[in-house]
Amino acid sequence: MDSVLLILFAYLLGSVLFGELIARKKGIDLRSVGSGNVGATNVSRALGKKYGVLVFFLDFLKGLFPVVLSRIYFGLESWTTVFVGLAAFLGHLYPFFHNFRGGKGVATAFGVLLAISPTIALFSLLVWLLLFKLKGYVSLASLGATGFAFILSLIMLNFKLILMVSFITLLILYKHRDNIKRLLEGTELGFRR
Repeated sequence: MDSVLLILFAYLLGSVLFGELIARKKGIDLRSVGSGNVGATNVSRALGKKYGVLVFFLDFLKGLFPVVLSRIYFGLESWTTVFVGLAAFLGHLYPFFHNFRGGKGVATAFGVLLAISPTIALFSLLVWLLLFKLKGYVSLASLGATGFAFILSLIMLNFKLILMVSFITLLILYKHRDNIKRLLEGTELGFRR
């Protein structure tokens, strides 16, 4: 399998916004409901928890599947695998099929990370669950888990992993800039399950 084709496939797969598509089939414009985001949290608010879980799983698979393919064909240490993971993530953030207006990328990043480093992904998930349980904010849990993943990547001393996680971390922080502002102001939407 050609590496360029796999990177393109990863980006295009990432560009499919399942939350927006599912909500549209239900007659709801996600961008005009709740936070206006197209991810699992806003889908849960608009359509219910089962649809939120479905969207999270589908967005997660967008990151996991192409990276697993790349690992099979090119190996874990290949630059192709790094770029495939980043392409899937960038596809969700800046999707070709949705005028480059995407989501915040946490579920897709989790899929990418699980395929690259299950250790970092699973420990970060534990941090997410703990923060969400304690505070009830998906955004805060996502930011905390992302920061923790970055710290773990530094500890593992793998240049490609550090580069990938750093890039993902910066973009997730950027995409959550409004959430960060609301968290600091005490006006963030809570979401207890």
